Amino acid sequence: MSFLKAFFVFAGTIIGVGIFALPWTTREIGLFFVFLYFILLGLLVITIHLLFAKVCCLTKEKRRFPGYVFQYLGKRWGILSLFSTFFGLFGAQLAYLIVGGGFLYKLLVPFLGGKELYYVLAFFTLGSFLIFKGIKSISWSEILINVFFFGLLLFLLVKAHNFINISNLSFSKFSFYPYGVILFSLWGSAVVPEITEILKKRETLVKRTIVLGIIFAALVYILFIVAVVGVSGIETTQDALSGLVPVLGKKILWIGYLFGVITCFTSYLTLGLTIEKIFFYDLKFPKIISFILAVGIPLVFYVAGLKSFILIVSLCGAIAIGIEGFIHIFLYKKAVALHLKQKIAPILYLLPLFLLIGVILEILLILL
Repeated sequence: MSFLKAFFVFAGTIIGVGIFALPWTTREIGLFFVFLYFILLGLLVITIHLLFAKVCCLTKEKRRFPGYVFQYLGKRWGILSLFSTFFGLFGAQLAYLIVGGGFLYKLLVPFLGGKELYYVLAFFTLGSFLIFKGIKSISWSEILINVFFFGLLLFLLVKAHNFINISNLSFSKFSFYPYGVILFSLWGSAVVPEITEILKKRETLVKRTIVLGIIFAALVYILFIVAVVGVSGIETTQDALSGLVPVLGKKILWIGYLFGVITCFTSYLTLGLTIEKIFFYDLKFPKIISFILAVGIPLVFYVAGLKSFILIVSLCGAIAIGIEGFIHIFLYKKAVALHLKQKIAPILYLLPLFLLIGVILEILLILL
């Protein structure tokens, strides 16, 4: 049962708001190159997550990513890890508020009325309550929510399959644009320490959870892309759902919006808990202050007007995750040298170079 909990927490965290950016991305470059990105970045992400899981299993103390970096690599690396972690996690939480609250608004406003802000606050309030309750309530919530989520996904696929036009998926044009979005959609390292705690640092089960969770997420994404782009084609919209209406009818939006709320909510829970524990375990803040900061800062950003979903996802994917992945390699190097007296394989040094190039190219893409 602990493996099932860990798998749903991990997979539920990965399958988040990024899923709604993927059809638009595929519309721009075609399914072939998106599939190629998934293979290459999937292997990269699995490798880095397994390295981090090894560090978590080797370390007796309860920590989160910045805490491990301070412990093994020192203050300078630790400060860099805090920047990448907070930039990435708060950006992700902000994206979940934007999209999850927005979908909840579109789902319920015909019946209840009111402003979008009220629905964002409702999304925020329920999520904050479960984050405050802790990992036990969240892990069981993840299982129940994800069962419902996959039921909705199956319904969407069945509804769409008769309307899929293969020619909509045959377009092919290479671009670096999807790099940040796809990296963001597959990344779940923030919750790896949670997984090791649920599985009591049984390394074999932790590795199995990570590999199966990332592969499963990638397959879900590809099925969703095929359903949406196959039906909508060049009419695919940035929210992925609106473009389905002319073919599948307005009722599909209700299912789609419910699907979107659930997808965003599961990731919002686990990442919020992770941020809280960074403040509590790594920065030694009081628990109540850690909770308030973890849930409050993304809401402040939202109220301040930061609401560009695609830009946030791209920045978090390429820059924050790129820096974090870079640090992971050297964190692993230090941990295995200290605990196991081993050296890392030289090929692993190529990963930081790859991630650094990704960060530079993404910044240039945004600026130009």
